[in-house]
This record gives sequence, structure tokens and C-alpha cells, in this order.
Amino acid sequence: MTSEIPARPELGNVVVGVDGSSSGRTALLWAAAEADRRGRPLHLVHAADTDRRALFADAETIQAVREAGRDLLNETASTVQERFPDLTLTKELSRQEPVAGLRAAAGHRGTIVVGNRGLGGFSALMLGSVGLGVAARAESPVIVVRGDSDRPESGSVTAAVHGASDLGWLLVAAAEADARKAVLRLVSVWNVLTHVGTVATMLDDLDEIARQRVHEIKALADRVRDFYPGLIVSHHVETGTSTPGILVEASAHTDLLVMGREHRVLGAGPSLGRVAHVLLHHAHSPVEIVPPAFATQVVET
Repeated sequence: MTSEIPARPELGNVVVGVDGSSSGRTALLWAAAEADRRGRPLHLVHAADTDRRALFADAETIQAVREAGRDLLNETASTVQERFPDLTLTKELSRQEPVAGLRAAAGHRGTIVVGNRGLGGFSALMLGSVGLGVAARAESPVIVVRGDSDRPESGSVTAAVHGASDLGWLLVAAAEADARKAVLRLVSVWNVLTHVGTVATMLDDLDEIARQRVHEIKALADRVRDFYPGLIVSHHVETGTSTPGILVEASAHTDLLVMGREHRVLGAGPSLGRVAHVLLHHAHSPVEIVPPAFATQVVET
């Protein structure tokens, strides 16, 4: 008899966008530390967008763009090697626009790291279009680096969970915690407003729903321990009326906040859910978004 269960994930290579911005530099150094922690190569990508530029720019301009991109990649590689001399580095000057270039570089196994704002941003709370684009569309995990780079490490990774169906992407959070020798905190927000007004809702009903949520999250924590026996896993159900607000507050006390990406389709392509969108703009720590396709990898047993 066979059953499908999520495989224990192997954290892949780290792909970081290089654009010369201050936010990009912060993301670069964070990505280098992440690759070093994983024992994986760091792949530097500068998306020069020359395929599109060639439609309206002359050959001389395109050549200048390419040369500037190569110089930026070389300078960036030197900066990383000074801090992480044993880290394996690769460089790529992509002809595509940034979102497509990063997605192509990461494939289905890499992890994309970007800053929380790009060139031309005007607010520390404004996430650049590249960050939003890769977070909404990538087939592999995406980490948007937010928060104070000088903040002391908390020794924890936080996962924003709903229930048993989250196990696939939650194992990515567990792998991140395991690589850091950190505690994994499962945080589930029980928003009472989502149940008020339903048919025959009574106080006893709400209490029972809350107890069921606590039981479900505890069972989820137990499943994670089956995959990572040495990992310390805690679980918490927080009650409130604002799920994004509670998770933003939780991000102030963790080194990385991880969540699964809902598969919503708006117009021509997938879009981020409201909670993910708020966290990518306001979290106090880096935020990792794990897409459905990556989270549902399974093995037969």
C-alpha cells in the first residue's frame, strides 16, 4: 500500500538579484550568509533587460549596458568573497527583465533572495516591483530581506500556519530552522471575526473551534518532529482580529518568517494573498514565501 507524504526538503542553491541599490546590498550579504549556512553556492544575477532594450536602443547603448552589468557583478563578487572567502560564487548577466531572469536562474530548486525595495524607491515600506513579481510568480521559494540588518539573532524561525494542509511548505521552514540550529515556532492566528455571523454561532461553538485549532496545530508540530527529531518545535495559537497585525508583531522576534503562498489567480497570473502582501511590506524580519508547486513535492512510501 502506498501513501503520499511530503518529502523532507533539501535547501537548494541561493540566487540573489544584484542591482546596485542599498537594499540590494543588504539582501546580497544576507543571501551570502544563507548560502554559507546551507553549504551551497551563491549565484549572482544582474538582469540587464537587453532583449527588451534592443527594441528601442542602438547597439552601442546595449553594449554599454552589458559592460556596466559585468562591472557590477565583478564588484559585487569581490565584496562577497572578502566576507565569505570559502563560498562558491557564480555570476550571470541575464538578458531578461529582472523577474524573468531571477525565476529562470532559480528554476524549481533554488531560493531567490531580493531586497525590500529597488532602485528608485522612495519609502522604506515600499516593496519594489521585482520583489512582488518574484514572490507572486516564482516556482521556488522567495525571500524578501526586510528588517534591521544589525538586529541580534533571536535563534528562532517562525512559520505562519493554518492547519494540516500546510505540512508541505512547513517542512521548508523546518529545514531553515535546522540549518540555523534554531527553534521553529508555529504560529496560527485564530481570528474570531471569521466565525461571527455564521449560522447558529454561539460562545460554546467558538470555544470548540478554538480547541480544535489548538489540537490541529499541535498535531502539525508533532508531524514536523517526525521529520526532524532533533529540532525544537513550539506551537502557539494567537487570538485576535487582525491576522496580518499579529504576524507582523511576531516578525519582530524572529530571524525569518516563513509562509506558504496561496494560489490565487487574478487576470493573467497568480497573485499574493492579503496577509503575504502585508508582511512583505511591513515585517520586521526577512520573509520567505513558499509556492504551492514547491510545497507539494511528495515521495511514495
